[in-house]
Amino acid sequence: MKIGFNEGCNRFCENHSVLEDLALCEKYGFDYIDVQSECLDRDLAAGKYTLEELGEFFRTHKLKMLSYNALVGFNMKQTQAEKDAVMAQLDEIIRRCRILDCRMVVVVPSMDLTVHATLDDIRADAVAVLREMVKKAEPYGIKLSLEFCGCPTMTINRFEDAYAIVEEVDHPLMGVTLDQYHFHAMASGWDALEKADGKKIFIWHLNGMENMPCGAAYNTDEKRLWPGEPGDCLDHKRYADTLKKIGFAGGVCTIEVFRPDYYKLSNEENIRKATQVTRAHVETYC
Repeated sequence: MKIGFNEGCNRFCENHSVLEDLALCEKYGFDYIDVQSECLDRDLAAGKYTLEELGEFFRTHKLKMLSYNALVGFNMKQTQAEKDAVMAQLDEIIRRCRILDCRMVVVVPSMDLTVHATLDDIRADAVAVLREMVKKAEPYGIKLSLEFCGCPTMTINRFEDAYAIVEEVDHPLMGVTLDQYHFHAMASGWDALEKADGKKIFIWHLNGMENMPCGAAYNTDEKRLWPGEPGDCLDHKRYADTLKKIGFAGGVCTIEVFRPDYYKLSNEENIRKATQVTRAHVETYC
Protein backbone atom coordinates (compact mmCIF):
# COMPACT_ATOMS: atom_id res chain seq x y z
CA MET A 1 0.00 0.00 0.00
CA LYS A 2 1.39 3.41 -1.03
CA ILE A 3 0.97 6.46 1.20
CA GLY A 4 -0.30 9.89 0.29
CA PHE A 5 -0.50 13.38 1.82
CA ASN A 6 -3.46 15.74 1.50
CA GLU A 7 -2.70 19.44 1.92
CA GLY A 8 -5.68 19.78 4.22
CA CYS A 9 -3.18 18.70 6.88
CA ASN A 10 -1.02 21.81 6.61
CA ARG A 11 -2.83 24.34 4.38
CA PHE A 12 -2.84 27.02 7.09
CA CYS A 13 0.66 26.44 8.44
CA GLU A 14 2.80 29.58 8.40
CA ASN A 15 4.37 30.33 5.01
CA HIS A 16 2.64 27.39 3.40
CA SER A 17 3.66 26.62 -0.19
CA VAL A 18 2.52 23.83 -2.51
CA LEU A 19 5.96 23.67 -4.11
CA GLU A 20 7.57 23.27 -0.69
CA ASP A 21 5.03 20.55 0.13
CA LEU A 22 6.17 18.60 -2.91
CA ALA A 23 9.80 18.73 -1.80
CA LEU A 24 8.97 17.80 1.81
CA CYS A 25 6.65 14.96 0.83
CA GLU A 26 9.42 13.56 -1.35
CA LYS A 27 11.94 14.02 1.47
CA TYR A 28 9.88 12.14 4.06
CA GLY A 29 8.77 9.32 1.80
CA PHE A 30 5.24 10.01 0.63
CA ASP A 31 4.41 8.45 -2.73
CA TYR A 32 1.52 10.76 -3.64
CA ILE A 33 0.00 14.13 -2.83
CA ASP A 34 -3.53 15.51 -3.09
CA VAL A 35 -3.09 19.15 -4.08
CA GLN A 36 -5.76 21.35 -2.49
CA SER A 37 -7.29 23.77 -4.97
CA GLU A 38 -7.43 26.61 -2.46
CA CYS A 39 -3.70 26.26 -1.77
CA LEU A 40 -2.87 26.14 -5.46
CA ASP A 41 -5.08 29.12 -6.31
CA ARG A 42 -3.59 31.13 -3.45
CA ASP A 43 -0.01 30.46 -4.50
CA LEU A 44 -0.61 31.05 -8.21
CA ALA A 45 -2.30 34.38 -7.43
CA ALA A 46 0.73 35.36 -5.32
CA GLY A 47 3.10 34.44 -8.15
CA LYS A 48 5.07 31.93 -6.07
CA TYR A 49 5.50 29.61 -9.06
CA THR A 50 3.78 28.55 -12.26
CA LEU A 51 1.77 25.44 -13.08
CA GLU A 52 4.56 24.50 -15.45
CA GLU A 53 7.10 24.56 -12.61
CA LEU A 54 4.92 22.23 -10.56
CA GLY A 55 4.48 19.97 -13.56
CA GLU A 56 8.23 19.83 -14.05
CA PHE A 57 8.64 18.69 -10.44
CA PHE A 58 6.27 15.77 -10.97
CA ARG A 59 8.03 14.81 -14.19
CA THR A 60 11.45 14.72 -12.55
CA HIS A 61 10.69 13.28 -9.08
CA LYS A 62 9.25 10.13 -7.57
CA LEU A 63 6.34 11.94 -5.89
CA LYS A 64 3.18 11.97 -8.02
CA MET A 65 -0.09 13.88 -7.83
CA LEU A 66 -2.95 11.61 -6.82
CA SER A 67 -5.78 14.10 -7.16
CA TYR A 68 -6.82 17.67 -7.77
CA ASN A 69 -8.82 18.36 -4.63
CA ALA A 70 -11.37 19.69 -5.44
CA LEU A 71 -14.13 21.05 -7.61
CA VAL A 72 -16.53 22.17 -4.87
CA GLY A 73 -20.28 22.61 -5.25
CA PHE A 74 -20.89 20.83 -8.54
CA ASN A 75 -24.58 19.98 -8.15
CA MET A 76 -28.08 21.42 -7.65
CA LYS A 77 -27.41 24.64 -9.56
CA GLN A 78 -30.61 26.59 -10.16
CA THR A 79 -29.73 28.66 -13.23
CA GLN A 80 -28.08 27.87 -16.54
CA ALA A 81 -25.37 30.43 -15.78
CA GLU A 82 -24.51 28.56 -12.57
CA LYS A 83 -24.42 25.24 -14.43
CA ASP A 84 -22.21 26.70 -17.15
CA ALA A 85 -19.83 28.07 -14.51
CA VAL A 86 -19.35 24.57 -13.05
CA MET A 87 -18.46 23.17 -16.47
CA ALA A 88 -16.10 26.07 -17.17
CA GLN A 89 -14.39 25.38 -13.84
CA LEU A 90 -14.01 21.74 -14.80
CA ASP A 91 -12.49 22.74 -18.14
CA GLU A 92 -9.88 24.82 -16.30
CA ILE A 93 -9.15 22.00 -13.84
CA ILE A 94 -8.67 19.55 -16.71
CA ARG A 95 -6.24 22.01 -18.32
CA ARG A 96 -4.29 22.19 -15.07
CA CYS A 97 -4.34 18.42 -14.59
CA ARG A 98 -2.79 17.91 -18.01
CA ILE A 99 0.08 20.21 -17.05
CA LEU A 100 0.47 18.52 -13.65
CA ASP A 101 0.17 14.98 -15.00
CA CYS A 102 -2.78 14.42 -12.66
CA ARG A 103 -5.36 11.77 -13.50
CA MET A 104 -8.06 12.36 -10.88
CA VAL A 105 -10.34 15.21 -9.80
CA VAL A 106 -12.29 15.11 -6.53
CA VAL A 107 -15.79 16.56 -6.88
CA VAL A 108 -17.58 17.83 -3.77
CA PRO A 109 -21.35 18.39 -3.51
CA SER A 110 -23.10 21.66 -2.81
CA MET A 111 -24.38 22.53 0.64
CA ASP A 112 -26.83 24.89 2.35
CA LEU A 113 -29.51 24.61 -0.34
CA THR A 114 -32.30 27.18 -0.34
CA VAL A 115 -34.64 24.80 -2.19
CA HIS A 116 -36.20 21.89 -0.32
CA ALA A 117 -34.82 19.14 -2.55
CA THR A 118 -35.54 15.50 -1.79
CA LEU A 119 -32.89 12.80 -1.89
CA ASP A 120 -34.42 11.67 -5.18
CA ASP A 121 -34.10 15.20 -6.60
CA ILE A 122 -30.48 15.41 -5.50
CA ARG A 123 -29.62 12.00 -6.87
CA ALA A 124 -31.17 12.68 -10.28
CA ASP A 125 -29.41 16.03 -10.58
CA ALA A 126 -26.02 14.62 -9.50
CA VAL A 127 -26.23 11.75 -11.96
CA ALA A 128 -27.06 14.10 -14.84
CA VAL A 129 -24.28 16.55 -13.98
CA LEU A 130 -21.65 13.87 -13.38
CA ARG A 131 -22.44 12.16 -16.67
CA GLU A 132 -21.81 15.46 -18.43
CA MET A 133 -18.60 15.97 -16.46
CA VAL A 134 -17.33 12.48 -17.28
CA LYS A 135 -17.78 13.22 -20.98
CA LYS A 136 -15.42 16.18 -20.58
CA ALA A 137 -12.82 14.19 -18.59
CA GLU A 138 -12.93 10.98 -20.62
CA PRO A 139 -10.79 12.10 -23.59
CA TYR A 140 -7.92 12.73 -21.16
CA GLY A 141 -8.37 9.60 -19.06
CA ILE A 142 -9.10 11.69 -15.98
CA LYS A 143 -11.16 10.08 -13.23
CA LEU A 144 -13.80 11.85 -11.14
CA SER A 145 -14.12 10.88 -7.48
CA LEU A 146 -17.30 11.94 -5.67
CA GLU A 147 -16.61 12.89 -2.06
CA PHE A 148 -19.66 12.75 0.19
CA CYS A 149 -19.18 15.03 3.20
CA GLY A 150 -20.52 14.16 6.65
CA CYS A 151 -22.26 17.47 7.31
CA PRO A 152 -26.04 17.79 7.84
CA THR A 153 -26.38 20.61 5.29
CA MET A 154 -24.40 18.85 2.55
CA THR A 155 -26.53 17.56 -0.32
CA ILE A 156 -24.68 14.22 -0.45
CA ASN A 157 -23.54 13.37 3.06
CA ARG A 158 -23.61 9.57 3.39
CA PHE A 159 -21.64 6.83 1.67
CA GLU A 160 -24.68 4.90 0.51
CA ASP A 161 -26.09 7.94 -1.30
CA ALA A 162 -22.80 8.72 -3.02
CA TYR A 163 -22.29 5.10 -3.99
CA ALA A 164 -25.80 4.85 -5.48
CA ILE A 165 -25.07 7.92 -7.61
CA VAL A 166 -21.78 6.45 -8.83
CA GLU A 167 -23.51 3.17 -9.66
CA GLU A 168 -26.13 4.99 -11.71
CA VAL A 169 -23.54 7.07 -13.58
CA ASP A 170 -22.02 3.67 -14.41
CA HIS A 171 -18.70 4.70 -15.91
CA PRO A 172 -15.21 3.32 -15.20
CA LEU A 173 -13.89 6.85 -14.67
CA MET A 174 -16.48 7.62 -11.94
CA GLY A 175 -15.89 6.57 -8.34
CA VAL A 176 -16.19 7.51 -4.67
CA THR A 177 -13.84 9.13 -2.19
CA LEU A 178 -14.13 7.37 1.17
CA ASP A 179 -13.11 9.69 3.98
CA GLN A 180 -13.21 7.96 7.36
CA TYR A 181 -14.25 11.13 9.20
CA HIS A 182 -17.10 11.84 6.78
CA PHE A 183 -18.24 8.22 6.93
CA HIS A 184 -18.55 8.35 10.73
CA ALA A 185 -19.77 11.94 11.07
CA MET A 186 -23.19 11.27 9.49
CA ALA A 187 -23.40 7.58 10.44
CA SER A 188 -22.94 6.04 7.02
CA GLY A 189 -23.87 2.37 7.01
CA TRP A 190 -21.20 -0.29 7.33
CA ASP A 191 -23.58 -2.68 5.59
CA ALA A 192 -23.51 -0.48 2.49
CA LEU A 193 -19.71 -0.31 2.51
CA GLU A 194 -19.38 -4.05 3.06
CA LYS A 195 -21.54 -4.74 -0.02
CA ALA A 196 -19.80 -2.17 -2.23
CA ASP A 197 -17.46 -2.89 -5.13
CA GLY A 198 -14.05 -1.75 -3.89
CA LYS A 199 -13.01 -0.90 -7.44
CA LYS A 200 -15.53 1.96 -7.36
CA ILE A 201 -13.73 3.53 -4.37
CA PHE A 202 -10.98 5.61 -5.91
CA ILE A 203 -9.57 7.43 -2.84
CA TRP A 204 -9.22 6.45 0.82
CA HIS A 205 -8.75 9.35 3.23
CA LEU A 206 -7.25 8.32 6.56
CA ASN A 207 -7.91 10.30 9.74
CA GLY A 208 -9.04 9.95 13.33
CA MET A 209 -11.66 12.03 15.11
CA GLU A 210 -12.94 12.99 18.51
CA ASN A 211 -15.96 11.04 19.73
CA MET A 212 -18.61 13.54 18.68
CA PRO A 213 -22.37 12.98 18.19
CA CYS A 214 -23.21 12.19 14.58
CA GLY A 215 -24.78 15.19 12.88
CA ALA A 216 -23.97 17.68 15.65
CA ALA A 217 -23.43 21.21 14.33
CA TYR A 218 -20.11 21.40 16.19
CA ASN A 219 -18.90 18.08 14.75
CA THR A 220 -16.75 19.76 12.11
CA ASP A 221 -13.53 18.96 10.24
CA GLU A 222 -11.67 20.63 13.12
CA LYS A 223 -12.49 17.59 15.27
CA ARG A 224 -10.21 15.38 13.16
CA LEU A 225 -7.11 13.84 14.72
CA TRP A 226 -4.03 12.02 13.61
CA PRO A 227 -5.18 8.37 13.56
CA GLY A 228 -4.45 6.69 16.87
CA GLU A 229 -4.05 9.92 18.84
CA PRO A 230 -5.59 10.01 22.34
CA GLY A 231 -9.34 10.51 22.01
CA ASP A 232 -9.57 9.00 18.52
CA CYS A 233 -12.82 7.01 18.31
CA LEU A 234 -12.57 5.47 14.83
CA ASP A 235 -12.28 1.74 14.25
CA HIS A 236 -9.26 1.80 11.95
CA LYS A 237 -8.96 -1.96 11.72
CA ARG A 238 -12.54 -2.25 10.50
CA TYR A 239 -12.02 0.36 7.79
CA ALA A 240 -8.84 -1.35 6.56
CA ASP A 241 -10.25 -4.87 6.78
CA THR A 242 -13.45 -3.89 4.98
CA LEU A 243 -11.60 -2.16 2.17
CA LYS A 244 -9.38 -5.21 1.71
CA LYS A 245 -12.39 -7.54 1.73
CA ILE A 246 -14.32 -5.62 -0.95
CA GLY A 247 -11.26 -5.24 -3.18
CA PHE A 248 -10.24 -1.60 -2.80
CA ALA A 249 -7.98 -1.09 -5.79
CA GLY A 250 -6.84 2.49 -5.22
CA GLY A 251 -3.53 1.34 -3.80
CA VAL A 252 -3.00 4.51 -1.72
CA CYS A 253 -3.86 5.43 1.87
CA THR A 254 -3.95 9.24 2.04
CA ILE A 255 -3.85 11.21 5.30
CA GLU A 256 -6.26 14.18 5.49
CA VAL A 257 -6.61 15.97 8.82
CA PHE A 258 -7.92 19.52 9.30
CA ARG A 259 -7.05 20.53 12.85
CA PRO A 260 -6.13 24.04 14.05
CA ASP A 261 -3.56 22.77 16.56
CA TYR A 262 -1.69 21.01 13.76
CA TYR A 263 -1.56 24.22 11.73
CA LYS A 264 0.67 25.64 14.48
CA LEU A 265 3.41 23.26 13.34
CA SER A 266 5.84 24.25 10.64
CA ASN A 267 5.22 22.77 7.19
CA GLU A 268 8.11 20.37 7.74
CA GLU A 269 7.01 19.28 11.22
CA ASN A 270 3.48 18.72 9.95
CA ILE A 271 4.53 16.61 6.97
CA ARG A 272 7.06 14.62 9.02
CA LYS A 273 4.35 13.75 11.57
CA ALA A 274 1.85 12.94 8.82
CA THR A 275 4.35 10.54 7.26
CA GLN A 276 4.96 8.79 10.56
CA VAL A 277 1.29 8.20 11.39
CA THR A 278 0.34 7.17 7.84
CA ARG A 279 3.21 4.72 7.52
CA ALA A 280 2.45 3.27 10.96
CA HIS A 281 -1.18 2.82 9.99
CA VAL A 282 -0.31 1.01 6.76
CA GLU A 283 2.23 -1.21 8.49
CA THR A 284 -0.31 -2.14 11.19
CA TYR A 285 -3.49 -2.64 9.19
CA CYS A 286 -2.65 -2.99 5.49
